[in-house]
Amino acid sequence: MTHIQLSTGAPGARILGLGAYRPRRRVTNDELAQVMDTNDEWIQSRVGIAERRWASDDETLVEMAVAAGGKAIAASGLAPDEIDLVIVASASLRAPIPGIGPQVAHRLGVRRPGSFDLNAGCAGFCYALSAASDAIRAGSSRNALVVGVERLTDVTDQTDRSTAVIFADGAGAAVVGASDEPGIGPVAWGSDGDQHNAIEIAAGRSTMTMAGQAVYRWATTKLTDALVEAMEKAGVGPADIDVFAPHQANLRIVESMTKRLGFPESTVIARDIVQSGNTSAASIPLALTALLETGEAKSGDLALVLGYGAGLTFAGQVLVIP
Repeated sequence: MTHIQLSTGAPGARILGLGAYRPRRRVTNDELAQVMDTNDEWIQSRVGIAERRWASDDETLVEMAVAAGGKAIAASGLAPDEIDLVIVASASLRAPIPGIGPQVAHRLGVRRPGSFDLNAGCAGFCYALSAASDAIRAGSSRNALVVGVERLTDVTDQTDRSTAVIFADGAGAAVVGASDEPGIGPVAWGSDGDQHNAIEIAAGRSTMTMAGQAVYRWATTKLTDALVEAMEKAGVGPADIDVFAPHQANLRIVESMTKRLGFPESTVIARDIVQSGNTSAASIPLALTALLETGEAKSGDLALVLGYGAGLTFAGQVLVIP
């Protein structure tokens, strides 16, 4: 009997470089107050956002993904032709066919990689990061580019204050490579499909609706277990975490998770939502990149990340910041 041979991968995978792209246009709360019944105090007290970035016509999903991906490749020290897998996480593609992964790869000079798009809502980056890490450890890939990119303004009713004040645009990327020493821990992921329509674009509609209170309750009461599981799987505890960078959905949710986990005072907490809004699959790499740029985080720090959102889906990992 002929036996199928399997590839042998690396012992582990790690992030080699990060990159980000933030749209040029800054939109303040005062600007939104001109077109809807809201104000700066109301927005900041409920979600913690002071401003967000909205993409212009020329800042397409592909353009933003290429910009962020190019920076991540440059930071990794690899050449584009050393990348053999490209995964683009997004929940805001207006046309489902074709996906944008192959186009992003081509624009970046990545030659004939395995490439696909992934939609796990705001958990997309962490899902894609896990898929890339597992592919490297299984021997299916050596170096992967993971991009989270969103133009949520395309699918948001700009007169609906329950969503328009929250969602924004941007892109973040990571190059993941083989490593003798694991730099990405096992994923803790799952879904609660009984609430699948809490965040949705219903059939026949072009814009998103969100049951904000239901999502808030779910995030603040159900997801701490996933964070604990991610740390346990990686063999670390709260005292070992240098940086906590959960999905930037709501500052109150970030603060609630931080309090529940009991991090030491030295742990750096990502609060990129204040300036960037909720950028869905892009929010975690955007937040990590911002912390590196300001010096609040440094190379070698141990970070705990968790993406969560539409589906309802969630995924978290412990990782070493490049």
